[in-house]
Amino acid sequence: MAIIGTALQPFKATAYKEGKFVDVTDADVKGKWAVFFFYPADFTFVCPTELEDLADVYPTLQKMGVEVYSVSTDTHFSHKAWHDTSPAIGKINYYMLGDQNHALSNQFGVLREGVGLADRGTFVLDPDGVIQLVEITPEGVGRNAAELLRKVKAAQYWVSHPGEVCPAKWEEGEETLAPSLDLVGKI
Repeated sequence: MAIIGTALQPFKATAYKEGKFVDVTDADVKGKWAVFFFYPADFTFVCPTELEDLADVYPTLQKMGVEVYSVSTDTHFSHKAWHDTSPAIGKINYYMLGDQNHALSNQFGVLREGVGLADRGTFVLDPDGVIQLVEITPEGVGRNAAELLRKVKAAQYWVSHPGEVCPAKWEEGEETLAPSLDLVGKI
């Protein structure tokens, strides 16, 4: 299923964020870069390690104009309870969206049919709500927020610098490539 280049579809969900329940819609997401960070379930094992890792880079993402929306098929009530009881999850200041109706998990294609849980899916959307990056891993493989941060920087650079592309392991400030006929076969 091709998902790169597709647009965020209308949705409405309730999130837990900084001690409050807030409604979030597709209209709230558009206008800035966004990360949708799907995970299987609250009160589990790999999930809190990933979410804490993401919480550590969240201030940097915010400075880059990026908002983060973690999503599981749990309710916003469950997110609050987990936030209140787990030291790792207690560090989170980004949105924790409840997707108990599976609308978002289905929209992004990460719902495990017959299980009711989302796979570990990371989606980076540009300010127009268009998906620019996707990473999906199985339940037993956690993600790395530092690598996500690098990829977001590369995507933002690429979008704002037409005619340039970011090679493997590209880091901010390093050389990019300008695809051309003269470059073919010389890398």
